[in-house]
Amino acid sequence: MVIIERTYLFVTWAVIAVIIATILLMLLRLLVLQADLNPFGWVTRTTRHLTDPVIAPVRRGLVGFGIDPKFSPLVTILITILLGWFILQLVASMANTLIGVLLSVGSQAVVPIFGYILYGLIDFYVLLIFIRIIFSWAMISYSNRVMRFLIDVTEPLLAPLRRIVPRLGMFDISPIVAFLILWLFKAAIAGTLLANYRVSFLD
Repeated sequence: MVIIERTYLFVTWAVIAVIIATILLMLLRLLVLQADLNPFGWVTRTTRHLTDPVIAPVRRGLVGFGIDPKFSPLVTILITILLGWFILQLVASMANTLIGVLLSVGSQAVVPIFGYILYGLIDFYVLLIFIRIIFSWAMISYSNRVMRFLIDVTEPLLAPLRRIVPRLGMFDISPIVAFLILWLFKAAIAGTLLANYRVSFLD
């Protein structure tokens, strides 16, 4: 239990550190651009060198949607915070799942073991869909190994929904419907398999 708690705290602080670092870098980039410094100066080149790998995919995504790329630093901050939140939710869910399984095994309760495992798998699947959305916004192609894995894993759910749910203009809302369906499954698991055994170790 102590190892799980310490691992969770370490990951939490690591994610928060990445979010803060990204926010500071994006703000620095905005300040450098607003100051209109020498584009070949050390400050400008260093800032671009540090921020371009993060901001370039976001800029491509904004251009693809017809949005002015000057907003890419702010969008990068928003995406980083949102992605960090999802990662923390996944880590918390995995920790809760592991704790729940261990407690269930210790008390020899078979039903909640399956409940916790299913609950954790659904949370993990939700995260995969979310990462796929972020990658698609960044216009990462199917040739990318990670993107190919994400599409292969999430398409069995999203493809049927895409045929049923109409698009809203240029936006595909099938992932939102998928999130709703998976949330209902989680609620059903919590209300049946985990009705008397639910723990919330990290809440």
